[in-house]
Amino acid sequence: MTRVRLSVAQRRGDLLRAAIEQIEARGVAAVRIADVASALGVSNALVLYHFSTKEQLVAAAFRHAAEGDLAHLRKVLGRRSPALRRLRSAVRWYAPTGQAKGWRLWIESWAVALRDPALREVAQDLDRQWKAALAEVIAEGVAAGEFRCPDPAGTALRLTALLDGLAVQLTSYAGAVPRARAQEWVEEALVRELGLEQEGLTP
Repeated sequence: MTRVRLSVAQRRGDLLRAAIEQIEARGVAAVRIADVASALGVSNALVLYHFSTKEQLVAAAFRHAAEGDLAHLRKVLGRRSPALRRLRSAVRWYAPTGQAKGWRLWIESWAVALRDPALREVAQDLDRQWKAALAEVIAEGVAAGEFRCPDPAGTALRLTALLDGLAVQLTSYAGAVPRARAQEWVEEALVRELGLEQEGLTP
């Protein structure tokens, strides 16, 4: 059998995807370089050639996964439609009741980042990008007269804090909050933050 030689970028991509799968299955604390290597049928040395420590591999894997969700968020927010529609679509997708897949990985990273400076730096950078993207579309809606919001950055922070908290409840504690109720709370938060009537969010 002829062995296919992968480019450095392809190999790194394979390693990152394998690391994400292993982290989701085992958790950050339990996952080992050997687990990632075994999943791809390669040596530990090959993994360490691309990522010299487990900490570097975990941080890179988290960034890889989170940037995929961030790219989707920007795609939703970049559509040619009213700011309120884009914001609502983004929040509904990002919410733990939506289709975003990275919540378990985010929650894992928050715990580990308390003691891992490399992962903490990555998580903070991505968190800032999420909030900035939401704040930008909120400011666009204010400028267009769609709604009122004196502090777009503050609103973005409060919305993401609510979504993060709900994600912990829904992901970590089965049955703690019904998904339909969580979605109602998110809708109510949008109404309050943007000075809208509830009917303003009716599809």
